[in-house]
This record gives sequence, C-alpha cells and structure tokens, in this order.
Amino acid sequence: MHQGTSGAYGPEERAAWAPSPDPVPGWEQRLLAATTILAEARGRLFGFMTLAPDGHLEFAYVAPSHMGRGVGSALHAAVLDAGRDAGLDMLTTEASLVARPFLARRGWCETGRQSVIRNGVALTNFRMERTVGAGLASQGRPASD
Repeated sequence: MHQGTSGAYGPEERAAWAPSPDPVPGWEQRLLAATTILAEARGRLFGFMTLAPDGHLEFAYVAPSHMGRGVGSALHAAVLDAGRDAGLDMLTTEASLVARPFLARRGWCETGRQSVIRNGVALTNFRMERTVGAGLASQGRPASD
C-alpha cells in the first residue's frame, strides 16, 4: 500500500493522505459525481483518473507495477479529451509531490503551493491548471509515463 508515493512522503503522511482500508467520508460521492476513466486489462484495474463537472482533476492513480508504462499518459490524454468534449476551457487540480512533475510535463502550470491538514497531518500539494484546447491531448505523451 502507498508504494508509489514512498519516495515523496513518509509513512505518517501516506497514511494520512490515503487511509486504508476505509476511504475518507464523501469519497464515493465525489467519485460517482465525476467522469471516471479507467485503465484496465483482463479485468484488472491499473489506474484511473476522475474529472469533475467543473473541470477539476479530482483523483489520479496508477498502480506502482504499471508506473512508467504509459498508463498515466493514456489516462491524462483521455481526461483532456473528456474536458474538451464537455466544453471546458480550463482544468484544475491539487497535485501531490508525485503528480506535480508528471502534470507539469503535460502543460499544467502551478498556481500555488499549499499545506492541507489530513487526519491531523500537514501535507504539501500544489494548485495547478491547464487550458483545454483542440489538439492538446496528443502533446507531451512520453512513453516513460
């Protein structure tokens, strides 16, 4: 559990960010309210991203066993397509230390750094945004992600 973020966050931070086995209150409602894009093969889930109706990239996850294999890039491209299809001009997110460089390589701009308290632990994340425009989904899709 929490393997993909172990290089960026300590054990206490990882446990506060994504407590298990029980999800944080409201998690299911937030997930169901969004467009959820899955990466799966042979019935196994390898990652997902969600886009809220207001253009907020709410959740982004790729299984550690599939990091660096293009799963994140494919999900990101699908999120951009979903935003474009919904007529959105701008996407926003609050990116973790792990997601921040991934998104920056794909045209997201950092608009602020913040500290949020989760389960009594201060965690750093970054407000980011990206314009959605025709043809942008195919840009910046290196095979290493």
